[in-house]
Amino acid sequence: MGERDRFLSDAKQDMTKMVIELTKVAANNQVTLAELIYGAIKSNSDILERYTYHDLDHSNRIPRLTRPIDPPEIWGCGVTYKRSRAAREFETDVKGIYDLVYEAERPETFFKGTARHCVGPNETIGIRGDSSWSVPEPELTFIIGAEQQIIGFTGGNDVSARDIEGANPLYLPQAKIYDGCCALGPAIVTVDEVGAEPNLTIECEIIRAEETVFENSTSTAQMKRSMEELRSYLCRYNPLPIGAVCLTGTGIVPPDEFTLESGDLVEIRIEKIGTLRNRVVQLNEN
Repeated sequence: MGERDRFLSDAKQDMTKMVIELTKVAANNQVTLAELIYGAIKSNSDILERYTYHDLDHSNRIPRLTRPIDPPEIWGCGVTYKRSRAAREFETDVKGIYDLVYEAERPETFFKGTARHCVGPNETIGIRGDSSWSVPEPELTFIIGAEQQIIGFTGGNDVSARDIEGANPLYLPQAKIYDGCCALGPAIVTVDEVGAEPNLTIECEIIRAEETVFENSTSTAQMKRSMEELRSYLCRYNPLPIGAVCLTGTGIVPPDEFTLESGDLVEIRIEKIGTLRNRVVQLNEN
């Protein structure tokens, strides 16, 4: 047995580590994250407990789904879909700037927070008490590896206060960064599984008092920019830590008269990744 095969066979020693640690182990041993995980599963197949997705998809029991990664940094990209450009132009009093970003060579990137701002499946996302126009933003999210490359993807919800951002673009951090402003999950797919430029369907449904009040879908094929283009600008002169994530923009925008309310249930379904489901809660001022 070669060194590489022996490592994959012995990977069970790292099964208790989180995704970031597994990514480091994979990089140090010159294997992909998928090879590491599949090798570990294979070598532990006789002792691993098995659960269906339905068994895990709840919030009040153990075992349950948790966020698939604890990102040291969360970043976002804006105006990557034509629909997003139109929505941003409508919400702001400063006309033309989002048109310029959409057409420009350089994309918009912004800091979204850290792991403390982020929740996982079936946990609560927040809306600000000083905002009267808050929306979910369903987005494919990529994960950065040891060599600043994209190693995988997960689902993301870039919850945003549109009225705060619209009042002045300089208020963007306040519109984007607050408690429960981001959700990630439910699973990670590696580049080995979906490719470096995946074409995936994204759906969003918002349920209020057991009735669907908004539903729409898009595809990452509708993005103006490639994943590699976004990654390249994000990491340019800005090396990111292993496990940093980037939400790649949304092509799903609720009607202008719509705002999230406490108690709403937001479901984001991304092909090959699964359903990210979160209840909305109104935040209290500290």
